Amino acid sequence: MNGRKLQDRLYLGLGLSARHIGQSADAFRPKGPFNPLDKQNRFLRLPATFVSAKGNDGRTNVYGEALWHGIFDASYTRSGDYLVLDTGAFFIASQEPLLPVLCVKTTRTISIVRPDMQTSAAGNAYGGYTSGGSVPLMEGWPASVLGENRTSASAADLPTDQTVPYWNILLPAITSVILSPGDLITDDLRRTATIAGTELTNLGWRISAKMATT
Repeated sequence: MNGRKLQDRLYLGLGLSARHIGQSADAFRPKGPFNPLDKQNRFLRLPATFVSAKGNDGRTNVYGEALWHGIFDASYTRSGDYLVLDTGAFFIASQEPLLPVLCVKTTRTISIVRPDMQTSAAGNAYGGYTSGGSVPLMEGWPASVLGENRTSASAADLPTDQTVPYWNILLPAITSVILSPGDLITDDLRRTATIAGTELTNLGWRISAKMATT
């Protein structure tokens, strides 16, 4: 039996398992940097369930764990697709032949812009960033946003200052967008963070962001 036939049988078996224990999920395939869960991006409805990616189906995921293995018929899906269930949304990080489908559970919906620096100090008394000149990069993307185990002090260094938390963000990659340090992230809770570092991996974007405080 060749590898392709074995893979098809594996996906069929996963699909049959999902029919018994899974929920109905809508599959979305983003077509650009904005609003990947628009109804026009929906291409499939299928049963799906998810188990811990720690290699033990008998345990639940714990705090701070974003990775899950997807159990569904992956014949028509690919990396970067979203699966949306009643219990939440996942994106496919990796779908390699004959391997479990690695998915990321999303926790927030984020948008990313690139602020425009005001360079003409003579014509503009404010020489920093302005929201009006920001360039939208991505909008309305479900992502995994978890707290990192590090903080930093406020630049003002006042007695009443609190430490500034960092976010660890996992996000699908799209070919038309490159994210860079200094880009600004906002989420559905209206929190804001500045990207401190980015890493484009074969699983998508891995981002470290410093939360903005006032």
